[in-house]
Amino acid sequence: MHKDAPDSGTTPPGTAPVAAIREPAVPAGRSAGAAAGEPAASGASGRVRAATRKTPAREMLAGVVSAVAIVAAAGGIVAAAGLAPQPAGSRGIPATPASVPAGASIGVCPGPARLLEGTEAGTDPQFSPVSATARSVVTSAVLSAAGGVLPASRLSALNGTPAVEIAKGGGQPAQEAGPQELKAGALNGHSVDGAAVLGAEALAGQKPSAAGVMKYTATDGDLQGSAAANCTPPANDLWLAGASTTVGRTSVLVLSNASSTPATVSLELFGSKGQIQAPGSRGLLVAPGTTRSIVLAGLAPGEAQLSVHVRSAGGPVGAAIQQSVLRGLTPGGVDFIVPGAAPAARQVMTGLDIQDANGIAAVTGKDGFKDAGPALAITVPGPSDAVVEVKLFGPDGQKALPGGGVVTAKAGAVTEISLAGVPAGHYTVSTSSDVSFVAAARVTRGVNSEQASDVAWAASGVRLGSQHVVAVPQGGERTLVFGVLENRATISYAPITADGRIGAAATADVAGGTTTSITLPPKVGESDVVAYVVSASGDAAYGALLLQQEGREDISTLAFMPAASGQEKVAVALGY
Repeated sequence: MHKDAPDSGTTPPGTAPVAAIREPAVPAGRSAGAAAGEPAASGASGRVRAATRKTPAREMLAGVVSAVAIVAAAGGIVAAAGLAPQPAGSRGIPATPASVPAGASIGVCPGPARLLEGTEAGTDPQFSPVSATARSVVTSAVLSAAGGVLPASRLSALNGTPAVEIAKGGGQPAQEAGPQELKAGALNGHSVDGAAVLGAEALAGQKPSAAGVMKYTATDGDLQGSAAANCTPPANDLWLAGASTTVGRTSVLVLSNASSTPATVSLELFGSKGQIQAPGSRGLLVAPGTTRSIVLAGLAPGEAQLSVHVRSAGGPVGAAIQQSVLRGLTPGGVDFIVPGAAPAARQVMTGLDIQDANGIAAVTGKDGFKDAGPALAITVPGPSDAVVEVKLFGPDGQKALPGGGVVTAKAGAVTEISLAGVPAGHYTVSTSSDVSFVAAARVTRGVNSEQASDVAWAASGVRLGSQHVVAVPQGGERTLVFGVLENRATISYAPITADGRIGAAATADVAGGTTTSITLPPKVGESDVVAYVVSASGDAAYGALLLQQEGREDISTLAFMPAASGQEKVAVALGY
């Protein structure tokens, strides 16, 4: 093992129950600071607030949607031209690649965890929605283009009202050949009280590299523990796995529309016995600049494992499932389930912290604690069963699963596979099959049934490439976890500090079939570390950020977001 030194819209009749969530009252119009003639807050103490006017953050997302529409229209024209009768004497011109305008980087960060006021799922209306110690912050970083020019970037409320500026932008990258210095814009733990949007504008025809993480922590109340979620790009097709609607488990799907276009959302639900046909799961309207919360127990009650396929027509949406566990009167953890990779024949999850096998066996054997151990959730959306091969890689190589490494997962259903029984440590799990499937891994902390515990779901990630930005929130133990499936990979990681500096990169040479953990320092020099720039070369490597708290059972695990892509081109054929 390589180890560094600490270096909600109106619900139509007959639709599903919608969560009644207490949100802080926010006056329309300008923020308090702006009302007094001051600019929006720009420090860690600023708050994201709602307003109604259109702002550049909303325009960024509108530009992304417009670019997609332009490409689709161009493709339609070309297709129509190919189908039309060709007059005699016409001639074709070979297809040439045409550049597609680079879009802005948009990430939707979920709002803080809250208890429900009361639902048909049986939530006690006397529970307080916010604990005395609850705190929610967004940490983010954005990279410059070559030459050190930062793109215009900001954190905004969901409806587009700016909360804090990360970088002004406005410059143009240098054109000199050779290595160019990179700089970064950083946001170090900005407090939020609702869903937020991290936006960065395109620069010199390139999509910017930016990433953000929302972290929730509480040391009291029914939602004590920690939960973290990446600020994910909105999309029209998303998969979320790991929800539960059995007694004591509360799962609330939160849909956020940061665009200026209404979104009509339909849900496909998959449980342990097959696909669930739930009235009210179709045609859910999410107005621009709003969130809509749906209690999943109202659509699919009593499901120990539930996966949700979110499809949106119109505006793209951000989606997350706020999930909490209460075992009797003992808090069992809180988590944000975020979208993972789309259905594929291979899914990889890393950043799994598995506890001692004997302790897990003792606690999961007690009534109500069956889900207190690590497990995989395999969802097969197609009509054919999947024969899934599961491989678990630890610090010193592959570990055999007590139940064997091959499982048949039923078509159209969710299959749970236990990961207990291996030595304690950090792991990467690789799953492969002959048909496409969706996967996620449950990670738990705490083996004492009389004390509070925590839970986190690791979404399937993407293969590492060049220049991934990994936001790292402050507080607790922070660990980069890398898994390499075969042969060998070299991974570099450079810290970004709160003052915008990018430190010297360190490297890790990771052998195939192993998992490597790197403990991160809280500071470099006198400045807080808020992010890392990670790149990989060699064979396929995967990465995750593991967040824990010394002296507590808190845990969160976050898969790395895809690296920013360069300028894209499409083939356009002309003729006359």
